[in-house]
Amino acid sequence: MDRCVVLVDAGYLLGAAASLLAGEAARPRISVDHSALIQGLRERAEADTGRDLLRIYWFDGAPDRVPQPEHRRLRVMPRVTVRLGALTRTDGRWAQKGVDAAMHAELTELARNRACADIVLVTGDGDLLPGLMSAKEHGVAVHLWAVQAAGGDYNQSEDLVAEADERRVLDRAWITRAVRVNEATVPAPPHTVTRPEIAAILAAPFPDPTAPSTSPTPRERPAAAKNGVHRENGEHPFPPADRDPGATPVKGVPTPKDLATLGRSVQPAATATLRWSSDRGWVDRGVPEEPAEIAALPMLSQLTTAEQRWADREEDITAVSGDPFEVGQVFARRWAERLANTAHLQRLSSEYPRIPHRIDGELLRYAARFGLLAHKDDQIDEQDRYAIRAGFWREVDARTGTERAS
Repeated sequence: MDRCVVLVDAGYLLGAAASLLAGEAARPRISVDHSALIQGLRERAEADTGRDLLRIYWFDGAPDRVPQPEHRRLRVMPRVTVRLGALTRTDGRWAQKGVDAAMHAELTELARNRACADIVLVTGDGDLLPGLMSAKEHGVAVHLWAVQAAGGDYNQSEDLVAEADERRVLDRAWITRAVRVNEATVPAPPHTVTRPEIAAILAAPFPDPTAPSTSPTPRERPAAAKNGVHRENGEHPFPPADRDPGATPVKGVPTPKDLATLGRSVQPAATATLRWSSDRGWVDRGVPEEPAEIAALPMLSQLTTAEQRWADREEDITAVSGDPFEVGQVFARRWAERLANTAHLQRLSSEYPRIPHRIDGELLRYAARFGLLAHKDDQIDEQDRYAIRAGFWREVDARTGTERAS
């Protein structure tokens, strides 16, 4: 057949693109417009070979060979076929398994069946050399494409280059039509003010290991626990000023759990407060459960009909890129548009920067559909969680007309 076929090693193409644009071969560093990339490959292949495209084969790795969101979007595009190998982690690094074998099998089968006159290979792996030579023996012209190497490096097997009938380089200008570098997250400025309670902890004296033990006997322990003494050496976790006035002065360094209850002994009416370090600085979160009006906010699943759920999945596959910030925006948009009571949106906005627990959990589960989970660890990267929630709040603020300081 007088057609051309393109075989793409996605690991090579996107890894080399990341190396060229971001300085390291890490695919999370870049965002890809797959529609523009596929269109660019098709136009370039037809121009270089002078033949109409038969098909683009996209070879990539995936954990347990389960299609990721980008693979689901690609395989519904015209003239695109996705072939998946395994993605495994060895010595802390991810590696594709079975991708080269699948490319080799497809290459030789296409040539043997004379399914095309020209084959374009987008790869740098020398393991495909036998398949390339076999295709040539069956009368197929083999075109080898490389991604422009960063810093003058060489990113293709010299044997492949020597055996290919034609070689082209996809330069930076071509790559940037469909690939961009993700903006780096700006780290929070360091805190220069020492928190007083931390200063007090650091200044607290350590127990003297040479001092005789004051641990209560088994008969004394119930009384000691009643008076708040619960350390193995009989010491109270707080200094005398923070305990009952009549308590015996003892020394010791409080644990985080002790700090959570510190306020109760000083101000019995006050609620205990825990603090988290985040990109916004210290964030206070109360121990008591959420107020009833917050707990009553509906979840997206409760607002979504079966028809909407089907349409959402279709949009996720065909239109949502999987960028963490965009994922948060899409979730918030659907939630806000389906609310019957707009007061819920204002009530949610007043909770900034804290997303109610139930809604936040549903948001992160939704984000997991887009391959944002750290593979095998079943959790989302911390920076991705920040971006997901930032996108969520950006959409909420846009709908409520709220302006917040960056």
